[in-house]
Amino acid sequence: MKKLIACALICILSSCNEPSSAKKEASKRISVFEAPATENPDNLKHITEELVAPPNLPKYEQAVSGDAVVVEVKLTVQEKKLEIAPGVKIWALTFNGSVPGPMIVVHQNDYVQLTLVNPSTNTLTHNIDFHAATGAMGGGDLSSVNPGEQVTIRFKAIKSGVFVYHCAPGGVMVPLHVTSGMNGAIMVLPREGLKDENGNSVHYDKAYYIAEQDYYVPKDDKGLYKEYTRPAESFSDMLKVFQTLNPSHIVFNGVTGALTGKNALTAKVGDKVLFLTSSANIDARIHLIGGHADLLWIGGSFNDKPVTNYQSWPVVGGGAVAMIYQFREPGTYAYLDHNLIKAMAFGAVAQVKVEGAWDDNLMKQISKPEKIK
Repeated sequence: MKKLIACALICILSSCNEPSSAKKEASKRISVFEAPATENPDNLKHITEELVAPPNLPKYEQAVSGDAVVVEVKLTVQEKKLEIAPGVKIWALTFNGSVPGPMIVVHQNDYVQLTLVNPSTNTLTHNIDFHAATGAMGGGDLSSVNPGEQVTIRFKAIKSGVFVYHCAPGGVMVPLHVTSGMNGAIMVLPREGLKDENGNSVHYDKAYYIAEQDYYVPKDDKGLYKEYTRPAESFSDMLKVFQTLNPSHIVFNGVTGALTGKNALTAKVGDKVLFLTSSANIDARIHLIGGHADLLWIGGSFNDKPVTNYQSWPVVGGGAVAMIYQFREPGTYAYLDHNLIKAMAFGAVAQVKVEGAWDDNLMKQISKPEKIK
């Protein structure tokens, strides 16, 4: 009997000392402090990424193998009049003409080679700060261009996740440019693609990029929104407005109604949809009415295990998040800032129109409205 007990104790102790699969997996992971592998970018394959206007993303592979590549992208600064609400026009400062600027997609350890063009028809100096980049103010120190100039910079995308980029000319000009629309995002995917909460590969069917944008449009003595002939003419008045910390307008993707009605996003029952949401200046609280965040990467970090089943999630100013939801019922969903004043009174809301068969098991109206008995 004593021998049996001793054997049992030995087995228990030895099993406790064996690393679990989670511990084994953790032991294989590389520390965030470990220096990335070095390559000579001049010897790597160059590919050109054709950027598109949000909420869409450019063509890309969710997972890749083989060597890193140099992804060449081009952003052209456009200073343009933009009607952000009925009768309200501003001088928008944009990358490629859209608010937000285009989503850039690469894979971890790829190189991003960006050409920033500031046409001679513009009036201001611009640059670009990538939150995904390392050093030189995110590239801002190396990319300043006057009207009529262009510059090319390159950085290695050593961190996976979703990151904001924006113009950062320095001082108070930084918020003036950002709140005039000059921001966007870059997604740096893990080379093996995204993983779910159990470490299994997850493939999504669609992806959309949504950005919350706050504007600070001055009014005249009669309470009417002012218009200006050149961007810089509005800056002194804008300063007074945004020093109150009270935006005049808060919208998704640049203008009121950009993602609602005929502009609504689309999906089908069964689709797994990746939602990428950024906010370059103010904090947001995102919620999908009638759904959840099946998988959510807090802060947009793909290096971390995703959390599950969140009802609302934060997007901090200057940050971005990634969320995947699988639509299970048809209908029109609202994707919004759950500071409901921002959603309903300002317009920080998008719609997703989903087609497919209804599932009574998930939701059913037992009886229609009738007089109280």
